[in-house]
Amino acid sequence: MALTKEQKAEIIKKYGKGPQDTGLPEVQVALLTARINDLAPHFEKFGKDHHSRVGLLRMVGKRRRLLDYLQEKNIDRYRKLIADLNIRK
Repeated sequence: MALTKEQKAEIIKKYGKGPQDTGLPEVQVALLTARINDLAPHFEKFGKDHHSRVGLLRMVGKRRRLLDYLQEKNIDRYRKLIADLNIRK
């Protein structure tokens, strides 16, 4: 199931500087993480849905690139974000 507008707004409010600030890497990673976590029950039920799995892998790769960028630019923000979202590298 997709994220609702309220869920997106809450994530943006928590990790962004303002309500319209979706460009920060922290916001983008948090939104991708929510979408990735939302797909987990789908794959438990539909294990042979390879088309959606490709989309999931693209999201994971994009999140990984954003995290690498954030780690390179500001290690403190990176560490805080992975601790908040329970992402390990």
